[in-house]
Amino acid sequence: MSAFLALRRSPIALALVLGLSLLSRQGHAQSSVDLRECSGIVKDPDRLACYDKLSVRSGMLEVPASPLVKPQEAASVALASGAAEVPVAAQASNSLLSRIWELDPGDKRGTFNYTGYQPNFFLPVHMRKRANVTPYSSTQGYADKLPRYENNEAKLQLSLRTKVAQDLVLPGADLWVAYTQESLWQLYNRGASSPFRNTDYQPELIYVVPTPSQWQGLPLGWRWRMTQLAFVHQSNGQVDPLSRSWNRVYAAVGLEHGDVGLSWRVERRTDNAQTATNNNPDIVDYLGSQQVQVDWSPGRSLASLVWRPSFSGKGALRLDWSYPVFSDRPDGLRWYAQVFQGYGESLLEYNVRQSSLGLGLTILKF
Repeated sequence: MSAFLALRRSPIALALVLGLSLLSRQGHAQSSVDLRECSGIVKDPDRLACYDKLSVRSGMLEVPASPLVKPQEAASVALASGAAEVPVAAQASNSLLSRIWELDPGDKRGTFNYTGYQPNFFLPVHMRKRANVTPYSSTQGYADKLPRYENNEAKLQLSLRTKVAQDLVLPGADLWVAYTQESLWQLYNRGASSPFRNTDYQPELIYVVPTPSQWQGLPLGWRWRMTQLAFVHQSNGQVDPLSRSWNRVYAAVGLEHGDVGLSWRVERRTDNAQTATNNNPDIVDYLGSQQVQVDWSPGRSLASLVWRPSFSGKGALRLDWSYPVFSDRPDGLRWYAQVFQGYGESLLEYNVRQSSLGLGLTILKF
């Protein structure tokens, strides 16, 4: 919302955004016209040369904008527009995990192309079992003099990433930078002036190594597709006694079987939890040091189950589901639902058991 208000207050910025949007639409229309012209050329060598020239100018050889748009679907759309041949179908991968993390050579898109990372969503409905009116930490004590928070609020998340280095050190390995910001907003709490109850900030540095083809095969048809090494910082940017933060590194593996993806990561906290000034020394007891995520993409639906087990019997479980608002645009606006049960829905209340249901919209764009 702050970005939107900034655009409204800056006519130059608004004009620039509108101009870029217009140029993008004109470029797309021009590419469609050129594609039909190429398909009308009778001689095979001349028609192929036309396609080659068009691919260089319009970027046809890049993968679809969304990993949900499979190469075969992209080819069907192009053929319906009048193309006799579509070379992009032979380039892109049918692996969802590869198209998300650009693992296979045909899915590489170069550096500094900003894409989505975690879900980008706005949930105007976010119902909690109970409001946490007294946040607590063993080193910070109880927070008092807080507004009277309501159980019903809004939840929103912004998450982006970009590749900063391609084919780094190991063959096909890439270095990514990501940023995720999640906010809990007392939107309907007019008596307290609709404050943001908490915002978590999470930058990450992720090194992604694709598994060589000869090592990918696993029992029961599973494939070991990648390994990740990462550093992540998370904090909520508040002052004591509401301040929370921690740093950790993790190693993860990504597996795939058809429309099902599975990732398992093991974390290690890197900041000193024993210091008296640590805001949340016992956070690992509640959130654990592992995370298992299962993604399922049947058709145009997307479902994700995230489990954080904890040896202390705490941990958390989260289920996310989305479906396109417009069936012909799986990479655009989507209905979104989220169910959470356990500890750590936000960093502020990492030690509070919570149950919540969120309903709203998400934008999927890779």
